[in-house]
Amino acid sequence: MSKENQHFGISKHKDYLYVLKEKISIVHPAYRNDPLNMYLILGSHSALLLDTGCGLFPLKPIVDNLIGRRKLFVLNTHTHWDHILGNEEFGEIYVHTNEANIVSRPYNLSFLIDSPYETVEKYREQNFLIPPAQSIIKIQDGYEFALGEINVEVIHTPGHSPGSICLFTNKGELFTSDVAYYGDTFLPRRIEFPKVLNSLSKLIDICDKQKIVELYPSHRKYPCDKTLLTDLYNGIKNIDNLWDSKVYFEFFDSWQIDDEKFTYYIAK
Repeated sequence: MSKENQHFGISKHKDYLYVLKEKISIVHPAYRNDPLNMYLILGSHSALLLDTGCGLFPLKPIVDNLIGRRKLFVLNTHTHWDHILGNEEFGEIYVHTNEANIVSRPYNLSFLIDSPYETVEKYREQNFLIPPAQSIIKIQDGYEFALGEINVEVIHTPGHSPGSICLFTNKGELFTSDVAYYGDTFLPRRIEFPKVLNSLSKLIDICDKQKIVELYPSHRKYPCDKTLLTDLYNGIKNIDNLWDSKVYFEFFDSWQIDDEKFTYYIAK
């Protein structure tokens, strides 16, 4: 078995949905949200890949084997390092216009230079500068991918990052990217919490109106249900009551607060 096939976990979740799983904890001990879930949606004539992972091993050969003769669209749900470092493999990348500038230039991973893990030698070989996407297509809220019998609509959900997007399908699935998942949750400064809460409210409303029953986060457990969104919404609303319990987490330069369901890292 090749190293890339050993590195990526590959699960066929539905006839038209594969999950490609990658451990990010092997890069630095601060990252605990294993696995990273990259989703591959197969329509009758086209396929959509959500994110390209950590760039440690080739992902494209695996994707090409799964999609057959279908045309491939590749989308970055947002531009944090663990979602985009395989972009160069795929040529053309779709990304929200708010973050297109980030994937158009080399990505600086120097914050990982002191990692105790040998995995980062892959990055060191590139001087911790990962090549950008070769071609970028900017998209906005409401953009739709027509894959053949499966349509996927983009929802702009800023908060986790300015260009964070989620996606919902005409099959009743909502892909929540890093906007919502159980585990270590990365938030902007407290003054920007209303933006996060508005995005979560938007997703809750869509679930109610579209009868969405399955949520697919980009980390850890999947599928989830709407409770994930309400749990996170209520947890963020309660952070003010927990503020005195915060501790400083140096690696992320953030405040850390824990409750029963999430660990929040809040930008200073």
